[in-house]
Amino acid sequence: MARYKGPRVRISRRFGLPIFGPSKYLERRSYPPGVHGPKSARRRKMSEYGAHLIEKQKMRYQYGLLERQFRRIFEIAAKRRGDTGETLLQLLETRLDNVVFRIGFATTRPFARQLVGHGHVRVNARKVDVASYNVKPGDVIEVKGVVASQAIVSKNLESAQVHPVPEWISFSRDTMRAQIMRLPTRQEIQPIANEQMVVEFYSR
Repeated sequence: MARYKGPRVRISRRFGLPIFGPSKYLERRSYPPGVHGPKSARRRKMSEYGAHLIEKQKMRYQYGLLERQFRRIFEIAAKRRGDTGETLLQLLETRLDNVVFRIGFATTRPFARQLVGHGHVRVNARKVDVASYNVKPGDVIEVKGVVASQAIVSKNLESAQVHPVPEWISFSRDTMRAQIMRLPTRQEIQPIANEQMVVEFYSR
């Protein structure tokens, strides 16, 4: 299972955003990494290409994808009708690992990917262990009905209560079952990067 294994705090400091979730270290050192410390945070003239690249990298790291995976998703979005940027966001948001994270079954996207890969999650009563699987409106996501799976998810749900489940997902904590009601809108997703700049980056 391909995934980013490098230093996460360093990436977050580079972009000045908690890409991988809240970080106390990032709060203490909100400037880019490097030997020059805070001095490196001074504004530098950036090319148009550089600005587009940063937006693409922010989005790619947020969803934990390698370049090849991210580009493939963009190519799928580009072939569909409608706004390519919003379609790209919807494809990323409806990945099974991201939905598991949004529901609260896992506290982070990497952990959500692990839950899916280990077979703890079912879609429409069938085991799906592919993190990149895209759910559709009407799909039902639930935890595997064994004690070990239920215990893992129950613990995570307690930690995830501070994060509300998106409105495009209907979720019951009692049954640990969620249903995709519709595709999310851009406003609901609230991306940390400018998706139109990502589209322009790949459209060169």
